[in-house]
Amino acid sequence: MSTTAKHIARVRFGVFEADLKSGELYRSGIRVRLQAQPFRVLTFLLENAGEVVSRDQLQHYLWGSDTVIDFEHSLGTAINKIRDALGDSAENPRFIETLAKRGYRFIASVSFEQPSEPLPIANAALSQAPELTADAQIGSTRRSSVTSGLLFAICAVCVIALAAIAFRFFDRDDQLPLQISRVTSSGRISPGDAFLENLPGIATDGTRLYFPELENGRMRLAQGLIADGEATNLTLPDEIVAPLLGDISPDGSKLIIRNHISAEAEQTLWIVPTLGGAARQIPGLLAHDATWMPDGHHILYATGNTLWIAGENGESPQRFAVLPGRPFWLRWIPGGTVLRLTLLDPGNHTTSLWELDANGKNAHQLLHGWSAPSSECCGSWTSDGKNFVFESQHSGENNIWILRPRSGYPEQLTNGPLDYQAPITSRTGYRIFFIGADTRSELLDYSSANKTFLPYGEALATANRVVFSRDGKWMAWISNEDSSLWRSRVDGTERVQLTGGPMEVFMMQWSPDGRQLVFMAREPGKLWRIYTIGADGSSLHSMLPENRNEADPDWSPDGKEIVFGRVPALMGETVESKAIYRFDIEAGKTTLLPGSQGLFSPRWSPDGRYIAALSLDMTRLMLYDISTGTWRLLAQQSAADPFWSRDSKSIFFHTYVQKNQMIYRIEVRSGRVEHVSDLEDLHFADAVDYQFAGLTPYDTPLVNARMSTANIYSTELRK
Repeated sequence: MSTTAKHIARVRFGVFEADLKSGELYRSGIRVRLQAQPFRVLTFLLENAGEVVSRDQLQHYLWGSDTVIDFEHSLGTAINKIRDALGDSAENPRFIETLAKRGYRFIASVSFEQPSEPLPIANAALSQAPELTADAQIGSTRRSSVTSGLLFAICAVCVIALAAIAFRFFDRDDQLPLQISRVTSSGRISPGDAFLENLPGIATDGTRLYFPELENGRMRLAQGLIADGEATNLTLPDEIVAPLLGDISPDGSKLIIRNHISAEAEQTLWIVPTLGGAARQIPGLLAHDATWMPDGHHILYATGNTLWIAGENGESPQRFAVLPGRPFWLRWIPGGTVLRLTLLDPGNHTTSLWELDANGKNAHQLLHGWSAPSSECCGSWTSDGKNFVFESQHSGENNIWILRPRSGYPEQLTNGPLDYQAPITSRTGYRIFFIGADTRSELLDYSSANKTFLPYGEALATANRVVFSRDGKWMAWISNEDSSLWRSRVDGTERVQLTGGPMEVFMMQWSPDGRQLVFMAREPGKLWRIYTIGADGSSLHSMLPENRNEADPDWSPDGKEIVFGRVPALMGETVESKAIYRFDIEAGKTTLLPGSQGLFSPRWSPDGRYIAALSLDMTRLMLYDISTGTWRLLAQQSAADPFWSRDSKSIFFHTYVQKNQMIYRIEVRSGRVEHVSDLEDLHFADAVDYQFAGLTPYDTPLVNARMSTANIYSTELRK
């Protein structure tokens, strides 16, 4: 916090109020979610309201002059997040004006509230002390003459000691900011997605780095020299569609990877030589992560909640440990006496660091209660085994932390402006490597005339998913910045935020009469729930009092029922059975949809005749006929995010694991499949992938294109 901010309690502008002490933003008394780094930018603009603030001033204020880092993308992202929180726009600014080649200016009038001044310590003590009698004052004077010399001596010793401590503290080199340097420059390192159990992974053999890269929306395994970071592909078999890196062998000669190709929780494992040669599949093993044992000849792999040890050909598997969650990022301390890992709770998708002895015993959580909910992940030991670096999220931002044995408490190493994750350590010395990502997205509308996707508009630039009311007059969307739910007229007017932090919305649907929305959401560290809310933001209700994840709600055409399913294994509940249910709103009764076991993601057709659903492995699109009570296979191929056409005659879906991530339309009556668009139609140089985000009232696809600039960075730790 700047010197000015320390003397200002709150800043008011329009209907907004910024609490500079707590770092919170309010709109008409309701908290608006804004991450820490954008709030710091807002603070600096407010302190200099009416004045032009240059980019150099903001860079120095946020990160100082000693931090070497990509800046322009991060500042632009921070400004966009502020504008989204304020409902502002660059074209018609009400709060933040962009001045080309000069910087930014806060143009709204502001009022500052000074904090109440506390009494000086001495005066406060006197004001609260009881009044002394004359005799007591005389006795006190006599006693003070005896003790004053002793007190003076004690104070002198304390002052000298404190001065020595302060000198040592402020003279220490580790008070200086770390020098962060960029290793790669492609900008296409895959940052991963813990939500889909796609944790980022990088490895080093001492001279090279191995990492996943994104190219035209597809993941590839690449390598680059530490000296220059230039990336080249590692040759992999065609069946490895989406390689995720587990770890590298102790001698640096072999990588272990898994093939992340579907929604199934466990995947095949492969061994890839680092110096060239054919990759080979480990026969008979399915796992969601793996590493090498310290001997370099056996592997430790994770299936469900259990760790197993087997030979590198999959022979003689033996159970190593059973844990209270799904283990990832398995890392041995040099010498192999201790194992640390990331444990993912499949119900609420929190991550935490755990430690086990070499015999699989004494499993316990590290840093219990340090963050709430827990968000620690992906840790690595330094080469001497004395320190442990890891990532953790606080105030909505991911940074790298270190756990040193002498302190026993984490120390923060990075502080933005990028999202830092997946730290690994050099094989000798104290150098560490990690991913720094600046991820943004844009909502695009497909133009069949131009065969390309075009920006949908400023009002929905950062929307993650969009649905339109049946009458085509209203739209609702999820903000990609904080997963809050919004609604407005289709022209962007009458814009209202319906939910806010800490609730995270995943998907939603309009009621047939346009008066309500049903949506799937959760709070940090809790289960997915189904809620209904009025279109004006009133009457928020949780639908079912269950202790299970609920997902993918949709209305019946008459508005009397809601159909819903369960989350797939990659979103939680790896053990419980999955099926689809119908909920009678008036009766408050839930019934199983016959024959729906093993299906999820139900969508009710607008005419009420059918319910479409996906298999849990997302390889079959199924159709339930309401009148006959029977299911039939509509399509057998990769499928995600089904959307009905307005006339109920066809279904659009996204083939997310195929090479070009195509969007298809399939006719319900004939089963004829038509290609609509694919990733190559994006025509955005920095688009790495997209999510099928919905259909316009004219049945043209909307996609949320993810633009990511992610590289590997490094810094040198201090001993």
